[in-house]
Amino acid sequence: MKRLIIAAALAGAVLAPFSALAAKDSVTFAQRLEPPGLDPRTGAAAAISLTTLYNIYEGLTRVDEKGMVHPNLAESWTISDDGLTYTFKLVEGVKFHDGADFDSSDVKYTFEANAAEESQNKRKDRFTNMESIETPDANTVVIKLKERRPALLEQLSESTAVIVDPASDATNATNPVGTGPYKIESWTKGDSLKLTAADTYRDKDAIAIKNVTIRFIGDGTARLAALLSGDVDVSDIPNELVGSDSLKEDFDILVGNTNGETILSTNNANEALSKLKVRQAIAHAINRKEIIDGAMFGFGTPIGSHFAPHHPDYVDLTGTYSYDPELSKKLLAEAGYPDGLELSLKLPPVDDYARKGGQIVASQLEKAGFKIKIENVDWPKWLDEVYKKKNYDLSIVSHVEPMDIGIYARENYYFNYNNPKFNEVVAAAESAASAAERTELLQTAQKMLADDAVNGFMFQLPRVVVVRKGLNGVWKDMPFFVTDVARMSWSD
Repeated sequence: MKRLIIAAALAGAVLAPFSALAAKDSVTFAQRLEPPGLDPRTGAAAAISLTTLYNIYEGLTRVDEKGMVHPNLAESWTISDDGLTYTFKLVEGVKFHDGADFDSSDVKYTFEANAAEESQNKRKDRFTNMESIETPDANTVVIKLKERRPALLEQLSESTAVIVDPASDATNATNPVGTGPYKIESWTKGDSLKLTAADTYRDKDAIAIKNVTIRFIGDGTARLAALLSGDVDVSDIPNELVGSDSLKEDFDILVGNTNGETILSTNNANEALSKLKVRQAIAHAINRKEIIDGAMFGFGTPIGSHFAPHHPDYVDLTGTYSYDPELSKKLLAEAGYPDGLELSLKLPPVDDYARKGGQIVASQLEKAGFKIKIENVDWPKWLDEVYKKKNYDLSIVSHVEPMDIGIYARENYYFNYNNPKFNEVVAAAESAASAAERTELLQTAQKMLADDAVNGFMFQLPRVVVVRKGLNGVWKDMPFFVTDVARMSWSD
C-alpha cells in the first residue's frame, strides 16, 4: 500500500510545472490546516501562530529554534532586583503595515486590551498580572508586575503577546496589520494565503525571501505530490511516506521536537469521568507504544504528564499507570460499571494522531471494558462543542503551546479539572524566586496531574518536515509554532 501511495503521488507530479524552483526570492509552504482567523491574540488554533507569528506580527522579544530569547520590538531591557519591574527600550523607527508609527503607547494599549474583562486572549492571566504599564516616553515601557514571572521575557515572544495597532485591532482577524517583515497580499479561503515583503519593515533590505505562499492542503499524499512537482518547497507529510526514495535526491528530512503534548482529553465533569477509578482505568488501558507505532509510524516520545520531555524540568511519569487492560476492567467494576462504560470520542480532522490514533485508542479502551462511539468532527465544530461548550466525553488533540501546564489551573477550561492544591503549586512555580524552587514545583505539578489521571497522556508531537535542498533557515525543532521566513534564504 505504501508503494502504491507514493507511486500515485509521483504520477501526479511528472507533468507538473517546477514553479517553486524558479524564484530564489520566493518560497511556498504546504500547511495541513487553514487558520480560522489571523489574530493570534484571540484565536486558539496553532495554525494562526504558525502563519502569522514573526511574519506579520511581532512581540517585544522573540525566540529562536533553540528557545533562546532575543530582542525584537524591544532592543534591550532591565529587570529590578525584586523581579517585579521590567523596563523595555523600544526599537526606534518601527512602523505598522498601515504606515502608523509604533511606540510605547501601542504596547500599553495591547497589553491592557489583553487583560480587559472582555479579552479572549488565551494567556490573559499573564496580562492581568501586570499591575501597571507606564510609558515615560515614546521609546520606553515600564511594566510593574503583581507577582514575579521569571519566564516573562520568553512569554512576551509568544503569539498571544504580539503588538497591534489600535486603529486596526478590530479587523486583524481578517485584515491583519503588524510590524513584521511581511504583510498580507491575499487570502483565498480554502486554498492559500500570500504574503509579500512589507515596504514599512525597518530592515527590509536584509530579507532574502520577498514572497511567501502558504497553501492549505489537508491530504498528506497531496502534500507529497506538491513537493515532488515543485509546487511546494516545505511541508510535513504522513510519517509513513518520509522514507520514500523519491524524496532523497531533492529534499532534506528534518526530525526534531515540538511542545505539543498529545493527549486523550477527558471531560472531568462527566459523572463517570469525575471518578478517579474510571480515569485510572483509562490510563491503564493506554498502550503508548502501540499508538506511536500505529498512528505516527514510530515518531513521538511517550509522556506520562502534561510536560515536554526535552524540557530540563521534565519527570518521566509514564510508569504511573502501566498498561494493564485487566486492571482497567477491575477498576471500572469498582467504580460502578461492571458491564462497561459507554463514552463518546470526538476526533478533530488530523489524520495521524487524531483520526488514526483515535481508532487505536478506541480499540484499546474497548479491550479494557469501555464502549467507545467515535465521532469525527471538523475544527470549527471541535472548537465550538469540545473547547468552548465542553460538550464531550473524550477527544484527542495536541496542545502545542510552550510550557502550558498552567492550563490545568484555568477556571472553566475544557478539561473541567478543579484542584485548588494544584493551582497553588502552579502559581508558586510561576513566581518562584529561584530556578531550583521552580523546578521542584513544576515536577510536583507534573506528578499531581499524572496521579489524578486528568487526561490520557500519550506522546509528545514530533517535528518531521520535508525541505527542498538549498533552502536554509527552516527550524528543525519548534519550541513555538512559528514559520520564521525572514531568516530563511536560498543557497546560490
